[in-house]
Amino acid sequence: MNHAERWLVVLRVVVGVWFVKAVWTKFTLAFLWDVIPYPAVSPRFLAFHPKRIAEFAAGNPVGWYKDFLEGTVVPNSRVFATLQTFGEAAVGLGLILGLLTGLTALVGLFLCLNYGLASQWMSFGQQGFHVLLVTSMIVFLFARAGRSWGLDRWILARSGRRGLRVVM
Repeated sequence: MNHAERWLVVLRVVVGVWFVKAVWTKFTLAFLWDVIPYPAVSPRFLAFHPKRIAEFAAGNPVGWYKDFLEGTVVPNSRVFATLQTFGEAAVGLGLILGLLTGLTALVGLFLCLNYGLASQWMSFGQQGFHVLLVTSMIVFLFARAGRSWGLDRWILARSGRRGLRVVM
């Protein structure tokens, strides 16, 4: 592994930790039949989500995206809150572990593009932050960042399947 690959691993893990930190309070443990625990979206986040999306939509200058937020996301906020929570968890864990990094980076890119569009009207710092996240996801995708100090390298070495190379 060369020097640049090591720094790519550091960036991948730091961004992954940021995603895990972002999702930490959005999860709770629910119980199936009062016995089997499973992760679920917290009622607090489900209640907060439509209010926050309405805030993003209210000041958004991107007309088509504002319409999407108000007409699709807000009325279906439980679905979008659940997708956001599990998507962020998958991206965070995938980046930290270097697991299915190509797919993880695509999901992260989709999330970050949406976050950037939603907060486009906010401060320059918010805009810049999302540009950096989008750029990081593109780098992770094309550099196949999980093949350095990640599970992708181990899985590819063991399997030898060409099809896996697409998502790793």
